[in-house]
Amino acid sequence: MKTITSKNAEASSVRFPKAPAGQSPSGVTRRKFIGQTTAVGAAAFLLPRLARAQDGARPLFIEGYAGQVSYAPGDEVTLHISTSAPKFTLEIALLGLKPEILWKTPSPVPGAEHAIPEAASSLGCAWPVALRVKIPADWRSGYYQVTLRASDHGGKFVQRGSRRVQSDCFFVVHSATPGRDTNILLQLTTNTYNNWGGASLYAYNGRGNVQGHRVSFERPPESQFGNWELPFVQWAERNGYQLDYAVNTDREFNPDLLKHYRLGLSVGHDEYWSAPMRDHLEKFIRAGGNVAFFSGNTCCWQVRSEDGGRALTCWKEYFHKDPGYPTGDHRLLTSLWSHHLVQRPENQLTGVCFLWDGFHRSHEQFMDGSGAFTVHRPDHWIFEGTGLKRGDEFGGKDSIVGYECDGCELTWRNGLCSIPGPISARPALRLVCASPTARVGPDPGRQHDRTTLHAPPGPGRRAQLLDRRPGLRLWPFFPE
Repeated sequence: MKTITSKNAEASSVRFPKAPAGQSPSGVTRRKFIGQTTAVGAAAFLLPRLARAQDGARPLFIEGYAGQVSYAPGDEVTLHISTSAPKFTLEIALLGLKPEILWKTPSPVPGAEHAIPEAASSLGCAWPVALRVKIPADWRSGYYQVTLRASDHGGKFVQRGSRRVQSDCFFVVHSATPGRDTNILLQLTTNTYNNWGGASLYAYNGRGNVQGHRVSFERPPESQFGNWELPFVQWAERNGYQLDYAVNTDREFNPDLLKHYRLGLSVGHDEYWSAPMRDHLEKFIRAGGNVAFFSGNTCCWQVRSEDGGRALTCWKEYFHKDPGYPTGDHRLLTSLWSHHLVQRPENQLTGVCFLWDGFHRSHEQFMDGSGAFTVHRPDHWIFEGTGLKRGDEFGGKDSIVGYECDGCELTWRNGLCSIPGPISARPALRLVCASPTARVGPDPGRQHDRTTLHAPPGPGRRAQLLDRRPGLRLWPFFPE
């Protein structure tokens, strides 16, 4: 009998009976013992392989969208969020010269992952409401960014470590008292480039390069506010201009907003308009309202709003597939406004159009261009205080021309640009500066000049000013 005593002073011992040579105390031979331990080791090896999916870390994500794009103070914002994290946090900030955080979740909110419908791009996600936030009466009109955050510690047994994810969605608040605090309304456009779920209104960023014809707002957005409108907003705030905000669908479904303002602004990439959006703006102009287009490729495609403004449709070059095509009434055909079947080109509104102009420093056109405008009429009020003279160029440092530009036919006399033909007989249009671009139609090989047009002061004024796609950094060149 053998006794094993523990290292501590306690009288603890284990006794094993004596066994025959070559045999373990339990009567198991050495060969049999080794075989048994090998089998146990194999089982122990297989167990984590079978359970590895549960042991490791799943992908961590969070994304969501607001139930509407546009709200008023007092409305309740619904936020629809899907996340693989058990909890998440959220903050809401008003974007402008400096982000202003106005609301945060007081504590983490329970998270849940939701299925993505097959046709989410066109029909939406239909996710349940994760959080409701009532907009306080003192929240200003503006663009509100919702920042979603989630974190975890990785897998249970493997792939461990702190992980954090973040994504954004947004909503716009229009004024509860339109026109009281400012007479300028900035209208934002959204959604058409968003390929979340696999499709947008473009083929280049679609799954399998397939172009969608219907896009839903009820899915995580891909905002372009930071590219187009935000630099303009920051300039305006820095120079003491207060703006009210709306979205293009407000112009269709809440057109009474317009009548409270003297000036409507189209900024950035305002390419897609429905017939009611355009009808209501033209009515505003006829009633004495003013509009300034600080944008390129403006009002190029006609769209049709659906689901009460929660989706829009545009068949573009596949216009023959539009359900309205067989009817023979093509006024609302979702294709180019300048299409011969629609017969309502955008230059009837703006004075210029994309198909008469085209690209500058893009699509292999004028890739060595200066990105600047050349001044033709420095005596115009728009240049007051700048010191610019005829022939001077400005804006090249910031590439204020490009990449898509709107223009019209020009003639040259004594080195000065003019607008020929019937348009020149309209005293409301005056060219003040121009830049060369490559025309996209109907004669793509011909070079033309992008124009800046201005209507003199008076009721119903329209202005097509300087064109800038990325950032619209035109504004710093105006008098400070």
